[in-house]
Amino acid sequence: MITLDRINDVRAACERARREGRSVGLVPTMGFFHEGHRSLMRAARANHDFVVVSIFVNPLQFGATEDLDGYPSDPAGDAAVAEAEDVDVLFTPSVAEMYPEPTRTTVHVSGLADGLCGEVRPTHFDGVTNVVAKLFSIVGPCSAYFGRKDAQQLAVVRRMAADLDLPVDVVGCALVREPDGLAMSSRNAYLSPAEREAATVLSRSLYFVSEALHHGVRDAGTVTKIIADTVNAEPRCDLEYAEVRRASDLDPIDRVDGEVLIAVAAHVGTTRLIDNISVHVDGDRIDPDLGVVSQSSQSSQSSQSTHATRETAKARA
Repeated sequence: MITLDRINDVRAACERARREGRSVGLVPTMGFFHEGHRSLMRAARANHDFVVVSIFVNPLQFGATEDLDGYPSDPAGDAAVAEAEDVDVLFTPSVAEMYPEPTRTTVHVSGLADGLCGEVRPTHFDGVTNVVAKLFSIVGPCSAYFGRKDAQQLAVVRRMAADLDLPVDVVGCALVREPDGLAMSSRNAYLSPAEREAATVLSRSLYFVSEALHHGVRDAGTVTKIIADTVNAEPRCDLEYAEVRRASDLDPIDRVDGEVLIAVAAHVGTTRLIDNISVHVDGDRIDPDLGVVSQSSQSSQSSQSTHATRETAKARA
């Protein structure tokens, strides 16, 4: 593995790989790797001859009161993980490299970016599409791998790539869960032990919904009530939304039928977490995608260690 921090060097490496007849896989990340990130790297490695992983905490996708300055970071650990996953190029640009001048261009995917998380983070997805468009331009023709935990992000990026005829195949990969069901996220590092336990209510609410669907529930209002009642019963959680959306365009729907996204967002303490399941409903046939469960305890140990580190840093500050 080589680590590069200049756009021109990464572009040249990818062009050289394609000239040699190698296919390119890209995994865009903000670092602080967990098993979910590793699963994306493995998917890229399994399908491509040349794998690029980017680490860039993109300031454009953070709101004024969000956690840009304190976003979890472990550069040495991330490099070790990427090398262990047989990554070819680790791209670690600075903000100055990615944005040498103030950005005047905005890539906005109307509709898809406006609801769900876009409702409370109105500038977030424009920041995502801007940086992802830049990464697609830098890497060039490739397949790009994104996790389904950020289902709205995946839908937005797919539509952007299609609308702009970008030579990139956007691949969605399974949501990865901890053994207790919690969706893996770098922000899990913010949770205290008590909050970490409370956060499992999000996945539990979605499992309850899956069971209800198997028992014949189809009304979207009933589905969102199951989620709301479950999450609101946990005093450490503050529900932000529970939504049932058509998977293709994220439009609200009244009945669970066809390809459907069921999503939840909540604050656990001061940490905002999201989770979802996708469901295919065809008459009495229910095919829910609850994600995959990691058997590795490494991410949980990392989260606990990092939480302690962050608390120490706060105390020193």
